[in-house]
Amino acid sequence: MPWKPMAAPQHSPIFPPPSGCSPSALYRVMRFLVHRKIFKEAPAGYLQTPLSRLLLKNVEKSLAALLLLESSPVMLAPWHCLSARVLANGSPAFESAHGKDIWSYAEENPGHNKLFNDGMACDARIVVAAIVEGCPEVFDEVESVVDVGGGDGTALRLLVEAFPSIRGINFDLPHVVSEARDCVGVEHVGGDMFASVPKADAAYLMRVLHDWDDDECIQILRKCREAIPKDKGKVIIVEAVVKEDNNDKLEYARLMLDMAMMAHTNKGKERTSKEWAFVLSESGFSRHTIKNIKAVQSVIEAYP
Repeated sequence: MPWKPMAAPQHSPIFPPPSGCSPSALYRVMRFLVHRKIFKEAPAGYLQTPLSRLLLKNVEKSLAALLLLESSPVMLAPWHCLSARVLANGSPAFESAHGKDIWSYAEENPGHNKLFNDGMACDARIVVAAIVEGCPEVFDEVESVVDVGGGDGTALRLLVEAFPSIRGINFDLPHVVSEARDCVGVEHVGGDMFASVPKADAAYLMRVLHDWDDDECIQILRKCREAIPKDKGKVIIVEAVVKEDNNDKLEYARLMLDMAMMAHTNKGKERTSKEWAFVLSESGFSRHTIKNIKAVQSVIEAYP
């Protein structure tokens, strides 16, 4: 940190704050951040905690891009329209705030589109690491993977780096994959997942299905089932599984994600294991398993 003040008994920093800042006001901010364990007070000033280190850019597993996305004016505005979504036959909150859905808005606003892709890539780095560490066997004997709704390709790039024998297809809307960077072992393909999905041994969907209602999920999953081999293919879904368990330390984050789905999507939601079983059965899958990892999400493997 460029400035590490020490709090004097009169609640004012001993060392000069950054130029242009009010010493007393900045101290009040730091007092709050210390209480929330974002910083730690020390004899020589303030020290970073594991939480605040996650907010730094250009560090491993940084959450900075995701925080910048979720705290942007575009993403905050729909929260003020949430009542529109709660009402019976109400309007989607994002559309009430911006006049169009989140996907159309991103396509027409390159700056927000980049912010969105960077935020999703930030999350992908954390979740893919948890998958590689917690259940690498998911990719045993998988020679090709199509990442459906793969964004800028970060998740697939990390998977191919971890499992070099895999050939990857990053599949998303044309304006999304046009921003994806080249990567050895990964092909970027633009298209519409509601129409068709490129063929591969496995279809991978991470934080995609929660954006849609059950009928839309079933449409997407049926296209994925058509894209994989009937004998050895599978669909790998990485999504939150709501447990409704107050003793689960991550349940708050899952329920908060569900609120975000209400604010930012037209019909999206987080699902319980029973709700996942329903959409998978209706999509024509004969069986599925759910594996927990060290993340808010779980890994669901679905078989034809």
